[in-house]
Amino acid sequence: MTSASGGADMVDWNLAVATATRLVRPGPEVSRAEAAAVVAELRRHALEAEEHVRAFTGMRSSSLAQAVATPVLVVDRPGWVRANVAGFRTVVQPLVEKLQARRANSATAGVFGAVGEKATGIEVGALLAFLATKVLGQYETFAPAEPSLEAPDSPAALFDKPRLGPDGPGPGRLLLVAPNIVHVERELDVDPSDFRLWVCLHEETHRTQFTAVPWLRDHIQSEVQSFLSETDVDPGALLDRLREAAGSLGGLPGVGGREGASSSSLLEIVQSPAQREILGRLTAVMSLLEGHADVVMDGVGPAVVPTVAEIREKFQQRRDRGANRLDLLLRRLLGMDAKLRQYQDGAVFVRGVVEQVGMEGFNRVWTSPNTLPTKEEIHDPAAWVARVAR
Repeated sequence: MTSASGGADMVDWNLAVATATRLVRPGPEVSRAEAAAVVAELRRHALEAEEHVRAFTGMRSSSLAQAVATPVLVVDRPGWVRANVAGFRTVVQPLVEKLQARRANSATAGVFGAVGEKATGIEVGALLAFLATKVLGQYETFAPAEPSLEAPDSPAALFDKPRLGPDGPGPGRLLLVAPNIVHVERELDVDPSDFRLWVCLHEETHRTQFTAVPWLRDHIQSEVQSFLSETDVDPGALLDRLREAAGSLGGLPGVGGREGASSSSLLEIVQSPAQREILGRLTAVMSLLEGHADVVMDGVGPAVVPTVAEIREKFQQRRDRGANRLDLLLRRLLGMDAKLRQYQDGAVFVRGVVEQVGMEGFNRVWTSPNTLPTKEEIHDPAAWVARVAR
C-alpha cells in the first residue's frame, strides 16, 4: 500500500474484486435445487437463532429499527469478496488520506499512482481469494450504508449480492457464506441441518452484540481508525521494522525455521509502539466477542442442536489440526492463528466470569468501554470481576 500515491484510493478496488473472483476456488458441487435448499435453510436458522441467543444471553436489540437495519445476507464466495471490499474501503480511509497528504507534492505521484493502485488491487484480490474459502460467517461491522444490495444478476439468482460501495459507514450486516458451510459440514461428516443452525448461533451472537450495545460499533471503529492513523507511511521506517522482524517469520516448525522462534503476523511486524497499545485493547475486545459467541453457541446447542457434542468435537479437531504447511504459514502471516487464540482465550474468560457472577453479572461488560476487559483481564477473569462486577 505504501507504493500507491496521489489517486482517489490506494487500491484499485474493482480490480481487487475481479482478481479475487477469478482466483477463488469453486465451492462444493451441488445441484441448483440443493443450493436453493441450503440458502433457504440458512435464512430460517438465522431467524431461529436470533430468539435462542436473546433468551440465553438476556441481550436485546436497543431498538427494532437497529435490528432491522442490520440484515442477514446469504452469499457465495464472490459475494463475500464484494462485501469485504466495501468494508475495507470504509475502514482504511484514514490511511488513504495520510498517504495522499504525504505524496501530494511528489513529482512522481501522477506517474506511479495508478501503477501502485493496480498492483495493490491484484495483491488484495489474491488475499481475498484465499480468505473467501475460509470464512463460514461474519458480522461485517464496517459495512457501507444502505442500499447494501445490488439487483441480482438474474431473477433466479440464489445468493444476495452486496454492493461494492462506497456509501459511507452503515450499521453493519451479517454474512453467511453458504458454499463454505456446506464444504465444512461435508468434511466433518456431521448432520447438515444441525451444523447450519450451530454456525448461525455463533454469527447471530455477533449481530446481537452490536445491535444490543449501541456504543460498541463506534468504539471499535474509533480504535481501528486510531490504529490506522498511527501508521508510519515512511518506506524507510517500514523497511527497518521489516528487517528487524524478518527472522521471526521463519519460526514455524517444519517451514524452514527454527523451533521456539517468535511468531509474528504481518500486522505485528509493521506496528509502531502506539499501535501496539491500541492493538492490545482491540485484541481484548475481539477476544471477548469471539469467546462470547463460542460460549453462546455451545450453551444453546444442547437444547436445539441434537448433535452439538459431535459437531464441537470434530470442529475443534479441525481447528487444531490446521491444514498443509503452506496454509499454516499463510495463517501465521495473516494473523489467523491469533484469531483462533481469541476464540479460546475469550471463551475461558466468559465462562470464568459467568461461573462467578452469573450471566446477569457478566452482562455488565456491555455497560461502557470502561467495563470491557483489558488484555490482562482476558487471562484473569477474577481480576475483571473484582474491578467491575463487584
